[in-house]
Amino acid sequence: NAGMAQIAEATNIKIDDFVAIKDFCKKNAIDLVVIGPEAPLVAGLSDFLQEEGISVFGPRKNSAMIEGSKTFAKEIMVKNSIPTAVSESFTDKEKAVEYVKDRAFPQVIKADGLAAGKGVIIVENLEGARQILEEIFVQNKFGSAGNRVVVEEFIEGQEVSLLAFTDGVSVTPMVEAQDYKPIYDDDKGPNTGGMGCYSPVPAVSSEIYHSIVNDVIEPTVFALASQGCIYQGVLYAGVILTEKGPKVLEFNARFGDPETQVILPRMKSDLLEILQATANRELGKVNLDFSDEVCLSVVIASGGYPQKYKTDYEIEGIKEAEQAGAVVFHAGTIERSGKIYTNGGRVLNVTVLAKDFKEARDIAYKACSSINFKDKYHRNDIGLRTLEQYSYSKSR
Repeated sequence: NAGMAQIAEATNIKIDDFVAIKDFCKKNAIDLVVIGPEAPLVAGLSDFLQEEGISVFGPRKNSAMIEGSKTFAKEIMVKNSIPTAVSESFTDKEKAVEYVKDRAFPQVIKADGLAAGKGVIIVENLEGARQILEEIFVQNKFGSAGNRVVVEEFIEGQEVSLLAFTDGVSVTPMVEAQDYKPIYDDDKGPNTGGMGCYSPVPAVSSEIYHSIVNDVIEPTVFALASQGCIYQGVLYAGVILTEKGPKVLEFNARFGDPETQVILPRMKSDLLEILQATANRELGKVNLDFSDEVCLSVVIASGGYPQKYKTDYEIEGIKEAEQAGAVVFHAGTIERSGKIYTNGGRVLNVTVLAKDFKEARDIAYKACSSINFKDKYHRNDIGLRTLEQYSYSKSR
């Protein structure tokens, strides 16, 4: 995208062309490959490059299945008593319908495979469940990702993301973050890939934080290792804070978006050193340190996202937003002849590091007002709840 092009040499190689990636690495003497997206991880790019003698940050295919298959992830959790919602997996529509009939609503239906963050649907009644299962199994709504579905109990509470570096032996957790999935204010509308985020999370006490690390992150890494999956990279746990404690909603096999945009700005340690230590299985030798400052990010999207939207609109005001005190991360953008245009559903992440959430929100939304393009859209309530809740413990 246009943001990366400002700090690095962009190279037009398809993400699924493993041979071309390998050839580029060899030709340019690349020392470390950091794989961002989930699809190439699940497809085995890490395995392929490592077998070519190239150092990689990112799990091998067998470990990346923690994100690539929700059924695989559920089996790991159930087998190892990692707290999660009660669920069943189905490859047959009618069997799924029969299961749904006997469960209390609302329920959650998830495409088993990769669906770009849009494969999770909450259904309020049997009719809605039938319709979604018809769309998935018959109308092929999610393609091959929907060949299997997971039907899960609906659990309530605040959602929190906790990411950790791991080389399969050492586990080094980062600071927590809270994402906003629904498209509209007050968490209304369909789910997206994330409309905003902040870190730290006032609802996460030191006790809850350590519970997620001790009861979710570490047992998952060690459970994978016990069956020959040496996890090397970032493990992302999406958890929900229930009355009975944290429960896992999902795992990702990589940095999450937009969580990473509020976690890494708080990192005081050298990121490259951490990435290399993880890839070299020497994570236990390095220290990870984070600032006590808060970080907040607002996603600016194309109008109509996550359904149909148009692209190729010129974006103005990014420099003004940065002058207002924000860091503007690019997502769905493209640069042509010195101008930047929209090129996706989620276009920009306007991110601010500040002493408190009020200051972060004020600067972020002032910066958002500086940015303009046709059909621009963003939520207006990112971080609003923190103004009432903020009581972050600096003890951990």
